[in-house]
This record gives sequence, C-alpha cells and structure tokens, in this order.
Amino acid sequence: MKIKFLLLFLATGLFFSCSSDSDDDNSKEDSIVGVWQAYELKVNNDTASDDEKNARDLLAYLTAKECYVLSFEFKADLTVTIENSVEYLERDGFDIPCPTEKDTETTVYIYADDTLTYTDEDQQEISVDVTIDGDIMTVDAADLDIPNLSAGGQLLFKRK
Repeated sequence: MKIKFLLLFLATGLFFSCSSDSDDDNSKEDSIVGVWQAYELKVNNDTASDDEKNARDLLAYLTAKECYVLSFEFKADLTVTIENSVEYLERDGFDIPCPTEKDTETTVYIYADDTLTYTDEDQQEISVDVTIDGDIMTVDAADLDIPNLSAGGQLLFKRK
C-alpha cells in the first residue's frame, strides 16, 4: 500500500515538475523544453511523515540503479509526454526491480513566470510553482496537495 502511495506521489510530482519556457534559444537554463527525470525527494526528517521518508528512500534506491520511474518530455510545441512506471513497482524479496512497464500520457502545458500549468487526465487545470537552475528542476511537494504528505519536501528532476 505504501509503495502504491509513494508511486502516486512520485507520479503526481512528475506531473508538476516544470521549468521556464523561453523563446530565447540562448537560454537553455530558463527553458523547460527537454526530458526531465525525477531523481530525488528532499524532506525534513524532523517533520516528514513515514510515507514521505519511504518515498524518498525508494526514489533514491531506484535512482542509484539508474531507474527513473517518472519522466516528463516538454516539447517546444507546448505538449508534454509523461512516462510513469510507479504503478508497476513490485517487491522481489528485499529487492525492488526497475519496472519494465509504464503508463504514457500526452497533454498540453504552459510555463510562464515560474509556474507550470497543465491539463491532467481528468481535464482539470493544475498549476504548480517550479524553480529551474540549469538542468535541475525543483517542485515544492507541499504544492502537490497529496493526503498524508502535508509536511512536503522538494521533488527534484534532472534534465537528461
């Protein structure tokens, strides 16, 4: 149950990951265009729930194996393709192998003034504040409004 919750959290975090979309081709640092992979969840050990700590540890474990369960590909035509394999995580004894299956969704997005807005699969418009520093994108996990994760943290993505 915790793994599914973690996977849902990671998937949602990936949806919310973003960067700035700039018409200035000279400024890759401010551009959200590219493939972004979730690689770290930073939480405050003093305030984080057990679910947040487990999500952090699971993401670190998988990332160390070069397994990225969430990725976004932001394109210049304002479409984003989201690949999510969180639902396919399974435990094999003490090991958690990298899933071979994934869900893929394509939607539209707008990135302006450090805010990413996109339409989710339920046709709901979602807006999230993001920070991009070079090839690292940070999303405040508390903005994701996921039950039992109110203490928050920061979900980090790296550009591939």
